[in-house]
Amino acid sequence: MKRTSIRDVAAAAGVSVGTVSNVLNNPDRVSPATVARVARSIDELGFLRNDAARQLRGGDSRAIGLVVLDARNPFFADVARGAEAAAEELGQVILVGNSDQRTDREAHYLNIFAERRVMGVLVSPVGDVTVPLRRLRDHGIPAVLVDREAAPGTLSSVSVDDVAGGRMAVEHLLSLGRRRIAFVGGPGGLRQVSDRLSGARAAVAATPDAVLQVLDTPDLTVEAGRSAAHTLAHGGPGKRPDAVFAANDLVAVGVLQGLVMQSALRVPEDVALIGYDDIDFARATVVPLSSIRQPRELMGRSAVEVLRADAADPHREHERVIFTPELVVRASTG
Repeated sequence: MKRTSIRDVAAAAGVSVGTVSNVLNNPDRVSPATVARVARSIDELGFLRNDAARQLRGGDSRAIGLVVLDARNPFFADVARGAEAAAEELGQVILVGNSDQRTDREAHYLNIFAERRVMGVLVSPVGDVTVPLRRLRDHGIPAVLVDREAAPGTLSSVSVDDVAGGRMAVEHLLSLGRRRIAFVGGPGGLRQVSDRLSGARAAVAATPDAVLQVLDTPDLTVEAGRSAAHTLAHGGPGKRPDAVFAANDLVAVGVLQGLVMQSALRVPEDVALIGYDDIDFARATVVPLSSIRQPRELMGRSAVEVLRADAADPHREHERVIFTPELVVRASTG
């Protein structure tokens, strides 16, 4: 049997091959009447699967795009799990793209999701994505920020109060009598990192005899934490911190590993250590980690629910869901 080609579809619909291509890849460039005519020809000729044809007819899809900052971080795996569970209940699927904290990869995935005409997009952004996400919305694809609070009146978002979380972490360290606090994490351009640092600064500023040392890292990985541990351990007895607040749990795990491998400082006797996210690994380390817990799966689930509400009513007021983090105390802070 001869396989149906794009030329066959164009002939049946009475349009050019270029018009069929636009209907398949950039339907917003084609009039609704032409899209409907091409979709009918696609159905009749069997050029595409039925679900793809339905997508063309309705300008909709069963897929939701999710762009995460770092697929290696279990935090984002848990967010994706929550989003997947909510999507499954709605008869939809999640397509995940990993930006790896790179703006070019982030833009690449946003473009792919736009071309596929997904139902909507969830994104944990590297930088400011207001303009590209508004462009998606103009083409009927709603978008929700995840793990980042949107500015009022711009987009819907689901996030955690990271300033409060940073303050909570350092206030816990200060309550233990620790006064030389080190904040370890980066890059500082990530809003989550800068917000957690702002909270840490506020807590230290409220304690007259406390000081805060900031140790930037190139990323939020175990390797970055190990490197930071070497710097912390060789700061000299009078300059060494007596507590460390790591910007996430992966960095905290790296700091702990580095200190243990070097046999330099004991946790928590010499240095109290707290992380952020409360991933499953936090309780499984050689010294179980104290951490600031985020409701990871609930964030993913809530993001899908907000996205569906935005898709149902494109003109509704933007919704900003902000969760309060929780302090989880384990052995690493004694």
